[in-house]
Amino acid sequence: MGMQGDFYQLLREQGYQFGTPAVAGDTLDIPTATTILSFKYRDGVLVAGDRRATAGNMVMYDRTDKVLEIDRYCVMAIAGVPATAYEMARILEHSFKYYRRTQLQELSFEGKLRALSKLLKDNVPAALAGTGAVAPIFAGYDHEQGVAKTYFYDILGAEFEGVEYAVSGSGSPTIRGILHYLNTWGEQPLSGMPEEQAMVQALRLLTSAAEFDSATGGVNRDANLYPVIKVITREGVRTIPDAQLKIRFDANVARAVS
Repeated sequence: MGMQGDFYQLLREQGYQFGTPAVAGDTLDIPTATTILSFKYRDGVLVAGDRRATAGNMVMYDRTDKVLEIDRYCVMAIAGVPATAYEMARILEHSFKYYRRTQLQELSFEGKLRALSKLLKDNVPAALAGTGAVAPIFAGYDHEQGVAKTYFYDILGAEFEGVEYAVSGSGSPTIRGILHYLNTWGEQPLSGMPEEQAMVQALRLLTSAAEFDSATGGVNRDANLYPVIKVITREGVRTIPDAQLKIRFDANVARAVS
């Protein structure tokens, strides 16, 4: 039996291997590409992602969920190889649950950050071999400090706090500049926006990313297909329904792009 609360040791004792090395030079059509973003708003932090998965120049799937709820108070948004990212999300989900049940308390927010960093470091051999790279965003509510936070990672596991916002994925260079502009010269800083306004900005940002990055999926109103947007506050994680996104997109985004 592993150490109490050490889910990773338990997995190893059961024969699980982290970051199985891949053969360098292999050519695989691995679905990748994305645009994910997060920024602080008045009540917490908003996390959003488009829904397209591609392999090379092919669109493999247009309904990918890239903003994954790990527990009641945190989410992981994925950029990179979905298979590896989903596996990391599942391990994190079970690890946090295992800790909660063995220690009879929630893992600290800092502990959650380190857990994701450890998974990314264990995945380095696969990432350096050209398969399995993931560059996620992690966001949640830190109850010890009473504030919502967002972090982004490189594929080697280094974590960086986004003081105001964080972006990742192939479409991120476009919207990083927009976020800087909005936060610096907009009518108000991102952290002062109410939820409705933050939601509109997220839709506009992802629409802009899709305009300049073919690997990022935009809104498809005919298919009732909208990005995934979640907000995290002191009360926990909440998913914005598509019906609400449709209303905001029709009223505040479609006019500008039609």
